[in-house]
Amino acid sequence: MNVLDKFHLDGRVVVVTGASSGLGVAFAKACADAGADIVLAARRADKLDDTADLVRALGRRALTVATDVVDPDQCNAMVAAAMNEFGHVDVLINNAGIGTAVPALRETPEQFRSVIDINLNGSYWATQACGRVMQPGSSIVNISSVIGLTTAGLPQAAYSASKAAIIGLTRDLAQQWGSRKGIRVNAIAPGFFATEMTEQYRDGYLESLSRRMVLGRTGNPIELAATVVWLASDAAGYVTGQTIAVDGGVTIA
Repeated sequence: MNVLDKFHLDGRVVVVTGASSGLGVAFAKACADAGADIVLAARRADKLDDTADLVRALGRRALTVATDVVDPDQCNAMVAAAMNEFGHVDVLINNAGIGTAVPALRETPEQFRSVIDINLNGSYWATQACGRVMQPGSSIVNISSVIGLTTAGLPQAAYSASKAAIIGLTRDLAQQWGSRKGIRVNAIAPGFFATEMTEQYRDGYLESLSRRMVLGRTGNPIELAATVVWLASDAAGYVTGQTIAVDGGVTIA
Protein backbone atom coordinates (compact mmCIF):
# COMPACT_ATOMS: atom_id res chain seq x y z
CA MET A 1 0.00 0.00 0.00
CA ASN A 2 1.21 3.49 -0.87
CA VAL A 3 1.65 5.61 2.24
CA LEU A 4 -0.77 8.23 0.90
CA ASP A 5 -3.50 5.59 0.77
CA LYS A 6 -3.37 5.49 4.58
CA PHE A 7 -4.86 8.98 4.67
CA HIS A 8 -7.98 7.99 2.72
CA LEU A 9 -11.35 7.59 4.43
CA ASP A 10 -12.96 5.59 1.64
CA GLY A 11 -15.97 3.57 2.79
CA ARG A 12 -16.11 5.19 6.21
CA VAL A 13 -18.91 7.06 7.91
CA VAL A 14 -17.89 10.18 9.82
CA VAL A 15 -20.13 11.95 12.35
CA VAL A 16 -19.44 15.67 12.72
CA THR A 17 -21.20 17.55 15.50
CA GLY A 18 -21.53 21.31 15.30
CA ALA A 19 -21.57 20.87 11.53
CA SER A 20 -23.77 23.85 10.68
CA SER A 21 -21.03 26.49 10.61
CA GLY A 22 -17.38 27.39 11.12
CA LEU A 23 -14.83 24.65 11.63
CA GLY A 24 -17.52 21.96 11.56
CA VAL A 25 -18.16 22.75 7.91
CA ALA A 26 -14.43 22.56 7.17
CA PHE A 27 -14.16 19.18 8.91
CA ALA A 28 -17.14 17.77 7.03
CA LYS A 29 -15.79 18.92 3.66
CA ALA A 30 -12.30 17.59 4.36
CA CYS A 31 -13.55 14.15 5.42
CA ALA A 32 -15.81 13.98 2.39
CA ASP A 33 -12.89 14.98 0.17
CA ALA A 34 -10.94 12.10 1.74
CA GLY A 35 -13.71 9.67 0.71
CA ALA A 36 -16.08 9.45 3.68
CA ASP A 37 -19.84 9.71 3.89
CA ILE A 38 -20.87 12.25 6.50
CA VAL A 39 -23.47 12.46 9.26
CA LEU A 40 -24.03 16.14 9.99
CA ALA A 41 -25.37 17.03 13.43
CA ALA A 42 -26.20 20.42 14.95
CA ARG A 43 -28.99 22.28 16.70
CA ARG A 44 -29.55 24.55 13.69
CA ALA A 45 -31.04 21.95 11.39
CA ASP A 46 -31.81 24.44 8.62
CA LYS A 47 -28.14 25.35 8.22
CA LEU A 48 -27.11 21.70 7.98
CA ASP A 49 -28.58 21.57 4.49
CA ASP A 50 -25.92 23.98 3.28
CA THR A 51 -23.15 21.76 4.64
CA ALA A 52 -24.84 18.69 3.14
CA ASP A 53 -24.79 20.35 -0.29
CA LEU A 54 -21.03 20.86 0.02
CA VAL A 55 -20.53 17.19 0.92
CA ARG A 56 -22.69 15.96 -1.93
CA ALA A 57 -20.86 18.22 -4.38
CA LEU A 58 -17.78 16.14 -3.57
CA GLY A 59 -19.64 12.98 -4.57
CA ARG A 60 -20.29 11.71 -1.05
CA ARG A 61 -23.49 10.94 0.83
CA ALA A 62 -24.71 13.21 3.61
CA LEU A 63 -27.26 12.69 6.37
CA THR A 64 -28.47 15.65 8.44
CA VAL A 65 -29.74 15.06 11.97
CA ALA A 66 -30.97 17.88 14.22
CA THR A 67 -29.14 17.19 17.47
CA ASP A 68 -28.58 19.04 20.72
CA VAL A 69 -25.57 17.22 22.18
CA VAL A 70 -26.43 18.23 25.74
CA ASP A 71 -29.27 15.70 25.57
CA PRO A 72 -28.03 12.08 25.70
CA ASP A 73 -31.27 10.85 24.14
CA GLN A 74 -30.74 13.10 21.11
CA CYS A 75 -27.19 11.79 20.76
CA ASN A 76 -28.50 8.22 20.82
CA ALA A 77 -31.13 9.14 18.22
CA MET A 78 -28.44 10.67 16.01
CA VAL A 79 -26.43 7.45 16.09
CA ALA A 80 -29.55 5.37 15.45
CA ALA A 81 -30.28 7.48 12.37
CA ALA A 82 -26.71 7.02 11.17
CA MET A 83 -26.87 3.27 11.63
CA ASN A 84 -30.21 3.10 9.85
CA GLU A 85 -28.84 5.09 6.89
CA PHE A 86 -25.30 3.71 6.59
CA GLY A 87 -25.09 0.60 8.79
CA HIS A 88 -21.94 1.70 10.63
CA VAL A 89 -20.20 4.63 12.31
CA ASP A 90 -16.41 4.77 12.03
CA VAL A 91 -15.35 8.25 13.07
CA LEU A 92 -16.72 10.88 15.45
CA ILE A 93 -15.51 14.48 15.37
CA ASN A 94 -16.70 16.17 18.57
CA ASN A 95 -16.83 19.74 17.31
CA ALA A 96 -20.00 21.17 18.88
CA GLY A 97 -19.13 23.90 21.34
CA ILE A 98 -19.53 27.48 22.46
CA GLY A 99 -17.12 30.09 23.80
CA THR A 100 -17.58 32.87 26.31
CA ALA A 101 -15.46 35.63 27.79
CA VAL A 102 -17.05 36.63 31.09
CA PRO A 103 -15.10 37.93 34.12
CA ALA A 104 -15.14 35.30 36.86
CA LEU A 105 -16.80 37.52 39.44
CA ARG A 106 -19.66 38.30 37.07
CA GLU A 107 -20.19 34.91 35.47
CA THR A 108 -23.54 33.45 36.45
CA PRO A 109 -24.09 29.79 37.32
CA GLU A 110 -26.24 29.49 34.21
CA GLN A 111 -23.49 30.87 31.95
CA PHE A 112 -20.84 28.58 33.42
CA ARG A 113 -23.04 25.49 33.33
CA SER A 114 -24.08 26.15 29.73
CA VAL A 115 -20.47 26.12 28.52
CA ILE A 116 -19.61 22.97 30.47
CA ASP A 117 -22.81 21.26 29.37
CA ILE A 118 -22.19 21.82 25.66
CA ASN A 119 -18.41 21.64 25.41
CA LEU A 120 -17.66 18.84 27.87
CA ASN A 121 -20.87 16.95 28.64
CA GLY A 122 -22.07 17.15 25.03
CA SER A 123 -18.79 15.66 23.81
CA TYR A 124 -19.16 12.84 26.32
CA TRP A 125 -22.74 12.00 25.39
CA ALA A 126 -21.91 11.96 21.67
CA THR A 127 -18.85 9.82 22.35
CA GLN A 128 -20.82 7.41 24.51
CA ALA A 129 -23.51 7.02 21.85
CA CYS A 130 -21.00 6.40 19.05
CA GLY A 131 -18.77 4.20 21.20
CA ARG A 132 -21.60 1.72 21.67
CA VAL A 133 -21.72 0.93 17.94
CA MET A 134 -18.14 1.56 16.78
CA GLN A 135 -16.07 -1.39 15.66
CA PRO A 136 -12.30 -1.95 16.06
CA GLY A 137 -10.34 0.52 13.92
CA SER A 138 -12.71 3.39 14.65
CA SER A 139 -11.49 6.83 15.69
CA ILE A 140 -12.79 9.66 17.86
CA VAL A 141 -11.37 13.17 17.49
CA ASN A 142 -12.24 15.61 20.27
CA ILE A 143 -11.90 19.34 19.69
CA SER A 144 -10.14 20.97 22.62
CA SER A 145 -8.35 24.34 22.35
CA VAL A 146 -5.03 25.99 23.08
CA ILE A 147 -7.04 27.73 25.81
CA GLY A 148 -7.13 24.32 27.49
CA LEU A 149 -3.32 24.38 27.52
CA THR A 150 -2.49 28.06 28.06
CA THR A 151 -4.15 31.45 28.44
CA ALA A 152 -4.87 34.19 25.95
CA GLY A 153 -5.68 37.34 27.87
CA LEU A 154 -9.46 36.95 28.03
CA PRO A 155 -11.57 35.97 31.07
CA GLN A 156 -12.53 32.47 29.92
CA ALA A 157 -12.82 30.35 33.06
CA ALA A 158 -15.72 28.21 31.81
CA TYR A 159 -14.31 27.78 28.31
CA SER A 160 -10.76 26.98 29.45
CA ALA A 161 -12.07 24.56 32.09
CA SER A 162 -14.22 22.74 29.53
CA LYS A 163 -11.40 22.47 27.00
CA ALA A 164 -8.86 21.30 29.59
CA ALA A 165 -11.38 18.69 30.71
CA ILE A 166 -11.69 17.45 27.13
CA ILE A 167 -7.98 16.61 27.23
CA GLY A 168 -8.44 14.52 30.37
CA LEU A 169 -11.51 12.84 28.89
CA THR A 170 -9.52 11.98 25.77
CA ARG A 171 -6.76 10.28 27.76
CA ASP A 172 -9.18 8.28 29.87
CA LEU A 173 -11.31 7.01 27.00
CA ALA A 174 -8.20 6.14 25.01
CA GLN A 175 -7.00 3.85 27.80
CA GLN A 176 -10.49 2.41 28.37
CA TRP A 177 -11.24 1.62 24.75
CA GLY A 178 -7.82 0.97 23.18
CA SER A 179 -7.16 -2.73 23.52
CA ARG A 180 -10.68 -3.62 24.68
CA LYS A 181 -12.64 -2.05 21.82
CA GLY A 182 -9.95 -1.08 19.30
CA ILE A 183 -11.10 2.54 19.25
CA ARG A 184 -8.54 5.33 19.12
CA VAL A 185 -9.38 8.58 20.94
CA ASN A 186 -7.38 11.75 20.33
CA ALA A 187 -7.86 15.49 20.58
CA ILE A 188 -6.69 18.54 18.73
CA ALA A 189 -6.08 21.89 20.38
CA PRO A 190 -6.70 24.56 17.74
CA GLY A 191 -5.06 27.95 18.00
CA PHE A 192 -6.69 30.97 16.44
CA PHE A 193 -8.78 30.43 13.31
CA ALA A 194 -11.35 32.86 11.94
CA THR A 195 -14.80 31.49 12.86
CA GLU A 196 -18.13 32.72 14.14
CA MET A 197 -16.68 32.38 17.65
CA THR A 198 -13.73 34.69 16.95
CA GLU A 199 -16.12 37.28 15.51
CA GLN A 200 -17.20 37.89 19.11
CA TYR A 201 -13.72 39.06 20.11
CA ARG A 202 -13.08 42.78 20.56
CA ASP A 203 -11.52 44.64 17.64
CA GLY A 204 -7.78 44.14 17.49
CA TYR A 205 -7.73 41.15 19.86
CA LEU A 206 -6.34 38.63 17.38
CA GLU A 207 -3.79 41.14 16.15
CA SER A 208 -2.64 41.67 19.75
CA LEU A 209 -1.79 37.96 19.96
CA SER A 210 0.42 38.00 16.88
CA ARG A 211 3.61 38.11 18.97
CA ARG A 212 2.64 34.71 20.40
CA MET A 213 2.04 33.18 16.97
CA VAL A 214 5.43 31.80 16.01
CA LEU A 215 4.29 31.51 12.41
CA GLY A 216 3.08 35.10 12.50
CA ARG A 217 -0.49 34.51 11.36
CA THR A 218 -3.82 32.98 12.24
CA GLY A 219 -4.63 29.55 10.89
CA ASN A 220 -6.44 28.47 7.76
CA PRO A 221 -9.29 26.05 8.57
CA ILE A 222 -8.02 23.57 5.97
CA GLU A 223 -4.80 23.22 8.00
CA LEU A 224 -6.84 22.17 11.01
CA ALA A 225 -9.09 19.92 8.93
CA ALA A 226 -6.04 18.13 7.52
CA THR A 227 -5.01 17.19 11.06
CA VAL A 228 -8.50 15.88 11.74
CA VAL A 229 -8.40 13.71 8.62
CA TRP A 230 -5.00 12.35 9.67
CA LEU A 231 -6.26 11.40 13.15
CA ALA A 232 -9.40 9.85 11.66
CA SER A 233 -7.46 7.79 9.16
CA ASP A 234 -5.24 4.72 9.29
CA ALA A 235 -2.26 7.04 8.89
CA ALA A 236 -2.63 7.69 12.64
CA GLY A 237 -3.31 4.04 13.43
CA TYR A 238 -0.74 3.95 16.25
CA VAL A 239 -1.73 7.29 17.77
CA THR A 240 -4.14 7.42 20.70
CA GLY A 241 -4.67 9.42 23.87
CA GLN A 242 -2.85 12.41 22.39
CA THR A 243 -3.68 16.10 22.18
CA ILE A 244 -2.20 17.71 19.08
CA ALA A 245 -1.78 21.48 19.21
CA VAL A 246 -2.45 23.06 15.82
CA ASP A 247 -1.70 26.59 16.86
CA GLY A 248 1.04 28.19 14.82
CA GLY A 249 3.32 27.93 17.84
CA VAL A 250 1.17 29.76 20.41
CA THR A 251 1.82 27.16 23.10
CA ILE A 252 5.61 27.44 22.77
CA ALA A 253 5.83 31.24 22.62
